[in-house]
Parts: sequence; C-alpha cells; structure tokens
Amino acid sequence: MPDADKLKRVYILQNLGCANCAAKMEYKIKELPGVTYANISFATKQLRLSAADHEALLPLIQEICTSIESDVKVVPRDKKPTLDKGNTRTYLVQNLDCANCGAKIERALNEMAEIDSAVLTFTTKKLRVTAKSYDNLLAKMQAVTDKVEEGVVLVEAAGKPALAPELEERQKAGGIFAALSEKQSLIEIFLGGAVFIVTEWLGLIPAAYHMYCLIFAYILLGGRIVLTALKNIVKGNVFDENFLMTVATLGAFAIKAWEEAVGVMFFYRVGEYFEQRAVERSRGQIMDAVDMRPEVVNLLVGEEVKVIPAEDAHVGDILLVRAGDRIPLDGVVIEGESLVDTSPVTGEPVPVKRGYGDEIISGCVNTSGMLKIRVEKVLAESMVTRILDSVENAAASKPAIDRFITRFARIYTPFVVAAAVLTAVVPSLVTGEWEKWLYTALTFLVISCPCALVLSVPLAFFSGIGAGSKYGILFKGGVAMEALKNIAVVVMDKTGTVTKGNFAVQAVNAAQGVSEEKLLQLTASAETVSTHPIAASIVAAAKSQNLELLRPDSFEEIAGEGLVVFFGQHRVLCGNAKLLVRYGIDFTGYVAAVSGSEVLVAENEKYFGQIIINDTVKDDAKEAVSALKKQGLVTAMFTGDAKREAEAVAAAVGIDEVRAQLLPQDKLTELNLLRNKYGAVMFVGDGINDAPVLAGADVGAAMGSGADAAIEAADVVFMNSEVKAVPQAVAIAKATGAIAWQNVIFALAVKVIIMAAGLMGYASMWAAVFADTGVSLLCVLNSIRILYKKL
Repeated sequence: MPDADKLKRVYILQNLGCANCAAKMEYKIKELPGVTYANISFATKQLRLSAADHEALLPLIQEICTSIESDVKVVPRDKKPTLDKGNTRTYLVQNLDCANCGAKIERALNEMAEIDSAVLTFTTKKLRVTAKSYDNLLAKMQAVTDKVEEGVVLVEAAGKPALAPELEERQKAGGIFAALSEKQSLIEIFLGGAVFIVTEWLGLIPAAYHMYCLIFAYILLGGRIVLTALKNIVKGNVFDENFLMTVATLGAFAIKAWEEAVGVMFFYRVGEYFEQRAVERSRGQIMDAVDMRPEVVNLLVGEEVKVIPAEDAHVGDILLVRAGDRIPLDGVVIEGESLVDTSPVTGEPVPVKRGYGDEIISGCVNTSGMLKIRVEKVLAESMVTRILDSVENAAASKPAIDRFITRFARIYTPFVVAAAVLTAVVPSLVTGEWEKWLYTALTFLVISCPCALVLSVPLAFFSGIGAGSKYGILFKGGVAMEALKNIAVVVMDKTGTVTKGNFAVQAVNAAQGVSEEKLLQLTASAETVSTHPIAASIVAAAKSQNLELLRPDSFEEIAGEGLVVFFGQHRVLCGNAKLLVRYGIDFTGYVAAVSGSEVLVAENEKYFGQIIINDTVKDDAKEAVSALKKQGLVTAMFTGDAKREAEAVAAAVGIDEVRAQLLPQDKLTELNLLRNKYGAVMFVGDGINDAPVLAGADVGAAMGSGADAAIEAADVVFMNSEVKAVPQAVAIAKATGAIAWQNVIFALAVKVIIMAAGLMGYASMWAAVFADTGVSLLCVLNSIRILYKKL
C-alpha cells in the first residue's frame, strides 16, 4: 500500500456539525504536503490520517478545520479529554444571572493564551477549563471575567460534586452577599414601582411634581443598571442588556416620554427578577431529581450505630438502612429482607424484593423492613454520583443548535442596534418626524437583547437530560440527544439486550410412558456433575420444583456430544442426537427444537425425551419493539448466535431485520450497510465486543449491566438494562429537540412581530419589554415541560 511506511493515526473532530463541511475539510487536508491518506467520517466524527510527521501537520489541520467550521477541535483519539479527568478542572460560577453574559465570559476565557478550552454551562453554573498549567490561572480568569461581568465570582470546586451553586451559596459567605443583593433588588423594585404607580396610575401626586417623582422612581429602578452600563462601556462591552436598556430609557426621557421610560424600566426589572427565579427554580427541580447523594450514613460498629459523613464510608463497612431511608451507597444485603422502590433510579414503579446476598444500588428507597448492607462502592463511585456526574457532564456538552444560537446572538444584537440607528435616522430625514422614529428605534434597542435566545436552548436540553435521569437513562451530552432524535434505525444486540443473557428450561418433552417430572429429575441428577450453563439451568429448574436429586457414581464427558452418567448399573445419556446414535438408542418420535439448545435423554436402552433450554426474552422486549415501530423506526438485531436461534427471538418480539453469526468486526460492516439503506443508526449493546460498533454508530447505547468498555464507548446508558428504555430515550430526545426549536422560533417570532409592529406605529416600549424578559420567562417555563412528560 502507498501509505505502508507512514504513521497512521485517528483524530476526533469535536463539535463537527456539518457533513458538507466535513467533506471540505477532507479535501483540503488531502492537499497538505506529507499527507498520504486522509478520510473524515462525519458519522463517527473521526479523521483517519496517514502521514510521516503528524506533529507538524496537526496545527495545519486544526487551522483548516477552524476556517471551515469555527468550533471544531482536532483531538488525537488516544488523548481525547474527558470531563473532570486529567488536566481538566471545574469551577463554580457564582452570581451569574444572565445566559448571554455567560456566553461572553466563555468566549473571553477561550481567548486566553493559557487556556486550551473553557466550557461555561449556565444551567449548572459550572465552568470546565482545560489548561497546561493552573499556576495563578484562577486569578487571571477572574480578571477576565470582571471585565465582562462585574460581580461574577469564580470558585474552584471542591473534590466532591456540588450542583446549582445558588442553592448552596446562601449558606456561605458568598451566599450571604447573593442573598443581600437579592433583597436589595426587591427593595428597589418595590419602592420604585410604588412611586411610579402612585404618581402615574393613581394620580395622587400633583402634576407639577410628576417629573421629579418619575426621576426619583427611575433612579431607584434603573440606577444600578445605568452604573453597570457605564462601567461596561469603560471595559469595552457595549452591546449588553444594561447598555441597551440605559440608552432606550434615557432616550425616552430625551423625547419627553418620561412615563414610558420609568414604566419600561419597572417592568424590565420585574420581568428580570421573575426570569431569574424561574431559571433557578427549574435548575433546582432538575437537580433535586438527580442529586440523591446522602449527607450521612448509619455505620454499624459492633451493635452501635455511628452517624458519619457519606464520603467517609469505605468498602466493606456495614451500614444500617431503616424503613423509609434511601439506600446511601451501592452494596450487598447481608441481613434483613425488604421491598425496595427502585423508581428514583430506574423509573420502574413496582418495588422489588431484596434479601440476603442481593445487590442493592444507591438512590433506591427501602420501603418496609430494616436492612444491613455491606458497602461495595464508595460515594465517588456509587450510582448516585454516577448519575449526578453524568447530568453535569452532559449539560457541558453543547449540541449544534446551542452552538448555532450562541453564534447567532453575537450577530443578532449588533444587527438590531444598527437597524435601530437606521430607523431613527432614515425615515426621520424623509418625513421629519424625528420623535416618532426615535421612539420606534428605542423599542428596537429593548428588543435587541438576545437573552431569551441564548437561555432557551441549553435549558431545554438540560431539562431533557434531567428527565432522562428520572427513567434511569443517562445521556452523555446534548450532542448525543440531538443525534438520537434523528435516527432511522435501532439495532440491538441479542444476548443481554433483547434477552436476559441467562439460560432457562423452556420445555420438558417426555417420551411416551415417561412423566415430565421423572425426565427432569433424571436429567438434573445427571447434570449435577457439569458446570456448563445449560446443565446449571436444568438443575435449577429441578430444584425449583423441589425434586430430589441423586449424585452419579461415575461419568464420562464426550466432547461435542454430551454426558454418559452411571447410577450404579443404570446408564443415563444426556446430550445431542450424535450421542444417542453412538449408543444405538432408538429415539423415534423425536422432533428437533425450532430454537434454543436441546438435551436428549436416555436411560439404559430407552429414550426418555428431550429438554429444551433457551435464553429468555426480556419481559418488556416485545412492548419496546412495538413502541419503536410506532415512532417510525426500523428495528434490527445483531448476534453471533446461529441464524435459526436469532430468527426465533426476532419473531417473538417483532424485530424487522436479523443479522446472525456475526463476528465483532462484522457488526460494524453490517451497521454501515443499514446506515446506507435507511439513514442514521442507533446501536444498543452490552458486551466488550460491542464497543467497536457502539463507537461507530451514530448513537451508541449501552445497558447499565454491561461491560465497562461498552458503557465507556456509549453515548447513552440505560441504567435499568430494560429494552423499554430505548423508545423512552428516543421520545425524550425528540421532545427535547422540539421544545428547543419551539423556544427559538417563538423568541425570534415575537421579536420580529413587535419590530414590524413598531415600524408601523402599533408597538410601544411596553411590548418591547415583553419581547425581552416576558419571552425569556415563557421559554423557561416551556423548557421544563419535559420533566413532567409521561412516557
């Protein structure tokens, strides 16, 4: 091959959101000197490159990608950064009330030479930073943040997870400041609003003093905003909401629209206050749904109960869990029996019985008896922390629509301000009605704040991630959720995904003159000498019927055929047809099983019958496949098992297409064929051998009970390992995407309509305030609808 002597590497193209852009990148990279082979797969976001000097090419490739799609980052696959690991640190962002300001801070931090990447998530008030060195970095980041938004404080997060800083701020020094600031805002709104209402609406102030009272009310309501705007102008930040509201209201004073200037500032402050409270409340609702970490645990020391912090518990500790308590840490029951409500973690409404030897996961609720559990995982590794981390990490992964809106907001505000200037000048020169067109221009300035747009999309996806966690579905990011809503095919692995992955006796077909009980008892007694899963399932079936089992005196195992077992002088054969033929047994009347494995049994020279063993289909598999079809999706199943076996399982649950006898590498080939035939593909698996196809699918989903490699490679994890979680995840993703677009379209439509109405003389500055804070509030309320969606 021409690239045989070249070094081959794979790179991840993070934030790649356009297939056409990917093609352009591939073309330009191929033209670079020293590149022998280059291929970009948009589906897997991977660049495969053969070249002699990768280190020299990487900056050039990054430059090409950025020039075509500005947010794309080229990362070597083996060095792909993971959140909160390696060289990434997390900071809490306190006192941040504006989504658009958050986007500006993120942009400013990313421009710092010391920082490789910075992601600020307004919904969780967290900043994730990747840098080569953190020496004095916090102070430098704080200085940059102060230039953008004064009062916002960056605090390095502690070792243990902490969510929604405002919910904890008020209990700390910074929180006291936040609480006092909120109280001051309420006093300003209440007093300023009272003066405005008494003066303008109730008419209790003499006309001669109207203007003085309105100026006093404006100072109370808008003084802080005007001062902030002046500070920001000095720093070079012009197009923010403080500046826009200041210019708009002072302009209204200039044209003697005093009442409207004060009224607009009053309703802006009221709307802003309720918007902030609504955002905080929605954030709190989502976090309350997923933050199930215990503060303390009941540690048993001998017969005494000692209350200790949850993070101080170690593997092997014995904890006491009383009725009504939440299971604090993942463990194993060593004493007691109880019904456990798993719905907070898995969404399953029916409590399950747990007793000695049963595994038990944190976050579930002990509903009846007292339990003693042995800790198997510390707090940092327990289910409750995994769910929490997943939600936080997912919120920091921004989908394409979010990145688009952030870029759009940067253009939108200057565009509307320019339109306001033109509206004030051009028509006035033609008509001479300066006051009328200046008033219209001022309404444009109020409308031009992009907060509703910047806030609406991330909050919608954050709500969707929170909704998924309530059903035990962990989305690893908004990108995964966005991809999931566009899939056309759902491909499922068979064993462990569609089926339970454990053998069970399906049928006992006794020959004439032999009872089923006798056949099962004889076979189980013979199989006690074997450790094969099929033998274990037969023994388990006999024990479940309380049949008495005998221990063989001797046995012989014939490879590929079965067992020859002796009970004294009695010879028992357990195996396939070859074994019975070998010993000359007449088994006339035998009918081969349609699916599953079978064991033929004979005692001495007589045929006793057959026992059919099969992997059991999950109880919810048929219902889940039906739900996927109702969503308009094609269903398929991949397996390494025999074709007859696979087709029987597919027929039982209603799966459309089956690919059997596949090796791991074959699965990826078949996946690509399905993608070419139908469109984007989601793959659901649970084994180590599923990791390659999970990574290669448009959306990879893993069962929570599966291998760590599969869970790591997946975009979505189903903690309850139930098939019904697949259509639930698709439904949440589609609903989230729809709500995000509803917010964007609604916000833009209202702004455009009011701007058009203003040009025609029908919209006042009051309507402009609604187009700003009112629309933001409605978008927040619309976003949290997904939390209450019934699936």
